[in-house]
Amino acid sequence: MDKRYQVFVSSTYEDLKEERKEVMQTLLEMDCIPCGMELFPASNESQWSFIKSIIDDCDYYILISGGRYGSVNSDGMGYTEMEYRYAVDSGKPVAAFVIKDPQQLIGEKIESTDEGKAKLKAFRELVQKKLTKYWTNKDDLAGAVSLSMNNLIRKFPAIGWIKADEAVDEKSIKEIMRLQKENEELKMQFSENITRPPQGVEKLSQEEDRITISLQFTGKTKNYVTYNCSMPCEVSWNDIYSALSPHLTCEDDEYSMKIEVINYLKDYKYDDLIEFKKKNKFTNLSDFMIQDTEFQKIKIQFKALGLIKQSIKNRSVKDKSDYWTLTPYGDFVMTQLIAIKKR
Repeated sequence: MDKRYQVFVSSTYEDLKEERKEVMQTLLEMDCIPCGMELFPASNESQWSFIKSIIDDCDYYILISGGRYGSVNSDGMGYTEMEYRYAVDSGKPVAAFVIKDPQQLIGEKIESTDEGKAKLKAFRELVQKKLTKYWTNKDDLAGAVSLSMNNLIRKFPAIGWIKADEAVDEKSIKEIMRLQKENEELKMQFSENITRPPQGVEKLSQEEDRITISLQFTGKTKNYVTYNCSMPCEVSWNDIYSALSPHLTCEDDEYSMKIEVINYLKDYKYDDLIEFKKKNKFTNLSDFMIQDTEFQKIKIQFKALGLIKQSIKNRSVKDKSDYWTLTPYGDFVMTQLIAIKKR
């Protein structure tokens, strides 16, 4: 977004016309909007409210102090000093530029009265209590303004001005702020929910509760006679989930999920299967499977517990398989079950 900063340039006028012109040109070259009292110099109190409103509208304030104090109000304070004090009191980012050697000035560029000189001296001392740059001529002043403005913009970024067609109206800003707040609340809620099971699962069988699954297989004798066999496997939900969940970190189809459950049960019952093979004098055991109804029972239970969900990724129209993946809560539970604990 193309942004412009408005800068109020404050100084006495008649004695610093050339210097102000140089500063204004420098600000324009920096894509800033200079604002001064060339057309309506601060010469009476009736304009003071208007001057304050102009300062309020500006993003930055620049003071140029030369050899004159300038016109004063009914209380004897100069309008340039009034502007400076108002800008400082209102928290406006300020850059002050004071002539290095007032003694070099002559004629109309210096105060002609002792009272004016005393007020200028006191004002200079007030300004120099804050960070101040010094100048000797208009070119030197222009360079100092350029450097100082770049520093001010970097250290104190302001709202600035943009083109009307790039502006966002107040209603839109409020809506954006509301949506940002709502987004943060949803992120926090999601972060909290990621480690919590869905409501109502406390009524379901889970974790270390046991389930019995029938592992079915074929036993073959040395005479090539085959027998249909089965072996009950009593395992916990956590046991099955620990074996299945790593394969769902991306996603997996139902056929592959079923194979992983079968492989787990084979490993779980390995010693019993070896003993069964010897006892029945089988030469080998093969064709391990579980009933589809038992696999569906496992899948639906994990879905009800909020651990897995059906994947919605786009696939080839030829791929008719159902795919499943972990929920954020399921990923959290898997990590807690499988990750190596600190000893």
